[in-house]
Amino acid sequence: MDAHSSARRDRSDLGEFLRTRRGRVKPEDAGLTPVPTVRRVPGLRREEVAQLAGVSVDYYVRLERGRDVNVSEAVLDAIARALRLTADERSHLHALARPVRGRPRPVPPQRVRPSVHRILETMGDNPAFVVGHRTDVLAANRMARALLTDFDALPYRDRNMARYIFLDEAARSLYADWETVARSSVSALHLYAGRHPHDPRLAELVGELSVRDRDFRRWWADHDVARRTHGSKRFHHPVVGDLTLNYDVLAVTDDPDQLLGVYTAEPGSPAEEALRLLAAWTADTPHENDRTTPYVR
Repeated sequence: MDAHSSARRDRSDLGEFLRTRRGRVKPEDAGLTPVPTVRRVPGLRREEVAQLAGVSVDYYVRLERGRDVNVSEAVLDAIARALRLTADERSHLHALARPVRGRPRPVPPQRVRPSVHRILETMGDNPAFVVGHRTDVLAANRMARALLTDFDALPYRDRNMARYIFLDEAARSLYADWETVARSSVSALHLYAGRHPHDPRLAELVGELSVRDRDFRRWWADHDVARRTHGSKRFHHPVVGDLTLNYDVLAVTDDPDQLLGVYTAEPGSPAEEALRLLAAWTADTPHENDRTTPYVR
């Protein structure tokens, strides 16, 4: 893909994002006085966004339609305020609006440091894993493989969290709130796409999931973006039953696209006992990759 084709796609993504965000803001929520007329579009009209952002209607229309517009950070911030964007959405807007300079560069491969592998294996009864580009699973400890799936046993290209969530039927049974988890995965992919719009393996992944899963196809078109750094998830595990675990996501500081995810249970909770049972069960199940080694993804 040449620079001109990449630029056209970037502007198209920017326009789609602006249209979806505009459609979700009610005029009264934006401080506008409702006019008793039939509205042909949900949410704000283009001229209303322009008014709120302090730019001309023609300028905003050109921006949303993907025309060549040199947009400043100040204008992007004004549009973000007009559209009531979250912090993640604001960052995504800035990423999408960046102009393409020269030929797009390939996304470099990732390597999990041996010390990070050792951290995973010293976490005892806590499932932990490292996710990288496009939600690829770069490494997982024994407990993560027991809780979710044995990523190490999957073909190389299938070691991906989004592909697992949408295409593995076991995942739909495992996550008690599957839709919430799945939509969060789509939001994470959109954030990644804003930072790495020319990653060919991302395009392959999105294309495959769009063809094979109508939920993914519908939610991808929503252009939602959100970064989940902590929270809780409910599981229905085939071995230990129902359990609710807290999760925290930590950045591996020398690579902002590598994230360490850790699940923990509240002390004294049924989930803590369930993790102990899962640890005992997996200890009796030999695994050829118990001593992890670094690899490039």
